[in-house]
Amino acid sequence: MLAKKPILYFTFLLAFQFAFPQASSKPDVKLPFAKRSYTTRSVAGEKPIRIDGLIDEATWDVVDWTSDYVEYEPDNNTPPSYQTKMKIVYDEKNLYVAFRCYDPNPEEIVQRMGRRDDFPGDWVELNIDSYNDDRTAFSFTISASGVKGDEFISNNGNFDPSWNPIWYMKTNIDEEGWTAEVKIPLSQLRFSNGNDQVWGIQSTRRYFKKEERSTWQPIPADPAGWVSSFGDLKGLKGLKPQKQLEIQPYSVGRYNSYEAEAGNPFRDGRDGELTAGLDAKIGVTNDLTVDLTFNPDFGQVDADPGAVSLDGFEIFFEERRPFFVENKSVFDFRFANSQDNLFFSRRIGRTPQGTPYGPNTAYIDQPNNTTILGAAKFSGKTEDGWTIGLLESVTAREFANVINEDGSENEVLVEPLTNYVVGRVQKDMNNRNSYIGGMVTATHRNLEDEVSFLHAQAFSGGIDFKHSWKNRMYYVEGDAVLSNVRGSEEAILNTQTSLVHLFQRTDAGHVEVDPSRTSLTGTGGRLEFGKSGGGKWRYNVGGKWLSPELEINDLGYLRQADDIRQYLNVRRVFNKPTGWFRKAVVGVEQLTAFDFDGNYNRTHYELKGFINYKNNWWSEGGAAHKPRIFINTFLRGGPRWRFSEENYFYIFSGSDQRKKLSTRFGYVHSDAKQNNFSLRRYEAGLQYQPLNSMSLSLNLAYETNPNKTQYVAERSFQNNARYILGAIDQETLSATFRLNYNINPNLTIQYYGQPFIFKADYSNLNYVTDAKAKDLDKRVSWYEDDQISFEDGKYLIDENRDNAVDYTVSDPDFAFVQFRSNLVARWEYIPGSEIFLVWSQGITGMGDVNNGFSAIVDNQLLRQKPQNTFLIKATYRFIL
Repeated sequence: MLAKKPILYFTFLLAFQFAFPQASSKPDVKLPFAKRSYTTRSVAGEKPIRIDGLIDEATWDVVDWTSDYVEYEPDNNTPPSYQTKMKIVYDEKNLYVAFRCYDPNPEEIVQRMGRRDDFPGDWVELNIDSYNDDRTAFSFTISASGVKGDEFISNNGNFDPSWNPIWYMKTNIDEEGWTAEVKIPLSQLRFSNGNDQVWGIQSTRRYFKKEERSTWQPIPADPAGWVSSFGDLKGLKGLKPQKQLEIQPYSVGRYNSYEAEAGNPFRDGRDGELTAGLDAKIGVTNDLTVDLTFNPDFGQVDADPGAVSLDGFEIFFEERRPFFVENKSVFDFRFANSQDNLFFSRRIGRTPQGTPYGPNTAYIDQPNNTTILGAAKFSGKTEDGWTIGLLESVTAREFANVINEDGSENEVLVEPLTNYVVGRVQKDMNNRNSYIGGMVTATHRNLEDEVSFLHAQAFSGGIDFKHSWKNRMYYVEGDAVLSNVRGSEEAILNTQTSLVHLFQRTDAGHVEVDPSRTSLTGTGGRLEFGKSGGGKWRYNVGGKWLSPELEINDLGYLRQADDIRQYLNVRRVFNKPTGWFRKAVVGVEQLTAFDFDGNYNRTHYELKGFINYKNNWWSEGGAAHKPRIFINTFLRGGPRWRFSEENYFYIFSGSDQRKKLSTRFGYVHSDAKQNNFSLRRYEAGLQYQPLNSMSLSLNLAYETNPNKTQYVAERSFQNNARYILGAIDQETLSATFRLNYNINPNLTIQYYGQPFIFKADYSNLNYVTDAKAKDLDKRVSWYEDDQISFEDGKYLIDENRDNAVDYTVSDPDFAFVQFRSNLVARWEYIPGSEIFLVWSQGITGMGDVNNGFSAIVDNQLLRQKPQNTFLIKATYRFIL
């Protein structure tokens, strides 16, 4: 019966789809607010507008001001504290925008500064849906302090700050408030070549003192879509799309210093290099562009935060490299889970996967990353609703230099020449209420003997769709993916037995290891129905699956296959302010999980809520009950493992983040029955803005996570597998400090530093007796004193008490210590062209688990010589 439940859930979802009428070309629900329009005019041939923030040229007089902004939040559909006015004109090359933001107390206008896309203090924003497709838009934000913000908006409300166009703006404060002038080159926008065009527009103003948002086009609180609620910009006549051609060469000088390692010629204490490369952006048509990069440099990228994974799974880190981050929404294909994606760009240029270590290896010089020889992206959206993306990248063969104990030297291949290809397409349909799309990826490796354990070829593909109706209040969406990997018997055997798949699991009746296979083919997908806007309630219900053979990790990201889930979420929103809160949300969640063998693995119930108080403080919290927790991967190929029933709660709260000094605190509390495991996590954060040009933040986190049954090792005893666990006293401490200082909006200094310490102290080793038993004392058996002893860093185990050691286990205790820091000075000396000065420091090592945190900090951080990297990078952006 349990195995049939997922089928019932999917049947239930399909019934919902047919229970609601399909959307017609005209909305069948009236918009809550009338759509506004503004008519612009061309100023071609008029006196040029100077971008100085003063709005004093007669050229502006060819159009009227538009005003009547309406409060969006906190008190929706009411007059704002102070009004805002806007003008828009254009010529054959640029769009010009002027803003007048009224404030009778100009001395109280908050002019906080930050790096680009920080959105500090008072600001005003313009969103432009130049395709008028109700799904995509370009966003330009102007802070009163002169700081720029720009984002690309996709999927009717997903803001992506990685988009960095070239545009110009200035602001000015006077006795009436503050003003702004903006010039946006038409080459930075995408639009049709129609003679008489209508664009969607929206303008939002933030009045910082009251944390108030007002919009030019009135919209309801928490709308079903952002772009689809825009007003109209009319009067655009004779516009000619501008083909973009930009070339950005760069040069980088890098010097590294570190502690020399005696006798190791690869670690003599210093090294350096000078490199150069080129980025280019070419407008193929007015809709589509090609981005190229040759020998890309990612030297100034922020360091990944510290993390340790005891469950064996790969830790997911976000992409930070500029080439792959920009326009990333086009290539996004998430399915099943929030992180599972057909394309995970960090696979390109990844750490080499081969190992050069051999029995006689003395010293090794191995590259940290694979060299990207070149990469190209072809992407954009056409006026008839086609979103297109094509990416290709080639990475080089990578070798590790090896010196053997006899003094001989050789090179070992650790990563083959590899070609990556990604293709993406989506088509808007049904008056922009629906879309359907597809994606394909391919990885081809030029394999040689040293790396035959890798897949020779890997392919994946998928289709996705979304259909909305009743003014986008209701929707049904879904996706389905297919994967195929090919390679040697060794490569496919490694995939079958990897933690993602575990075909060797002893109690799995639906999969088995086949060492003769040379390919695997799997599927996955999701189907969901929900209500995303309108009224006071939101909900979604859905199901998803990942088949046992699904494998996309050559160019995508998949944490675990062999999973079927059903989920339900219901939320009640409170968007009307009261005497004690501005807005609030409360919701419930429920999910169940199965595998393809029909095993019922998990049940989860959760209640959670968020409230923004009248004084702009906030709190969020929740509580959950997990009566059933089975994990297929815990014993690394052993039987399904049962954890005891768990209950947890969390609460976080913080003060008004607009204040010069703001704080946040959080606590997470979890307990399992029979004290199987527990979690206590404490977080504290502080943000201080002593000057408009300077901000500091400090975030502390301490976590203790004891567990009586943490996996340690697998051994053989009397021809049977013995799964050995241990009680772990696990502690984590981290501190993240950031400093931002703006000399002016285009010259900034940033510092980031994070020490991270992880301690794992094991005791009370035990072994699995019945992995599925509800009672913990029947699930495992603890070694008694006459069965276990410790000697020379190993546990000696005489399980049958015959005075002979049956098996040994190395001491699993460890402490991991890491410190990462970056000091970056960035000067955008002309729009789009930059100089970076970077100083990075890093320490990574192992500490003594018997020491306290203070001793570990002293011995492993303060007393160790860090590796220092000094870098200077210069770019110049040619616009042709």
